[in-house]
Amino acid sequence: MRANAAQQAGPADAAAKGQGAADGLPVVSLCHVRKSFGEVPVLRDITLEVQRGEVVAIIGASGGGKSTLLRCATLLERMDAGSLSYAGLEVARDEGGRAAYADKATVREARSRFGLVFQGYNLFPHWDVMRNICDAPETVQGRPKEEAEAEARELVRRMGLEGCERKVPCELSGGQQQRVSIARALAMHPDVLYFDEPTSALDPQLTSEVLKVIRGLAEEHMTMVIVTHEMAFARDVADRVVFMDEGRIVEEGTPEQVLVHPTQERTRAFLAHGKD
Repeated sequence: MRANAAQQAGPADAAAKGQGAADGLPVVSLCHVRKSFGEVPVLRDITLEVQRGEVVAIIGASGGGKSTLLRCATLLERMDAGSLSYAGLEVARDEGGRAAYADKATVREARSRFGLVFQGYNLFPHWDVMRNICDAPETVQGRPKEEAEAEARELVRRMGLEGCERKVPCELSGGQQQRVSIARALAMHPDVLYFDEPTSALDPQLTSEVLKVIRGLAEEHMTMVIVTHEMAFARDVADRVVFMDEGRIVEEGTPEQVLVHPTQERTRAFLAHGKD
């Protein structure tokens, strides 16, 4: 397990812009979240808080609700019930068992506080690496072109992508594309970075490249929530592991507690069967 997040901050902390650090509020807070698709409940009363600098790994079998939880947290899905806030910014509150969302301006502000790295990269196929990284800081945040490009070049260096600046996604390996996706998310200076199975489409060598980058971000105390099937990686990089099954949080704790000495039978059964 990595060093405690309360230690000296790294570059990722300096980039974050939320208010949670000053007042002790969680960077993200989900309370009593429920979500169904038709008659099928997918999330059943989920409560999860993530503190600044913390790395939370979410594990569990396919269909357990992990990705849906991330989609609700990142406003790609609307919760049926429950509340969601980012460092005190209330995005949705529970009103009589129904999630009532804030106005468009508040939701827009909330979106600026997180980054999401998808399984499928989601890069613009006709843009080169630099344009993929620079576009949102320039067009969404209104930052000067020179500033955005300078930071993009630094992110390219950090991601080990020197020489790829003018390549388009089809000219890159899967691991390189995923690293561009991470750079693009970091360029927005998010308070928290979400990963949804970031290595699921990669072979072992490319998986190692991407996990190395995420491990480096953890060492800089970047706040992250990572849905993963890589148990060894979760044990190595996370401060806290959350095991989900059938839309519920069954067990959570340190990697040692959950992955080595689980107390719940469902956790033990999942770990005994290896990957989901």
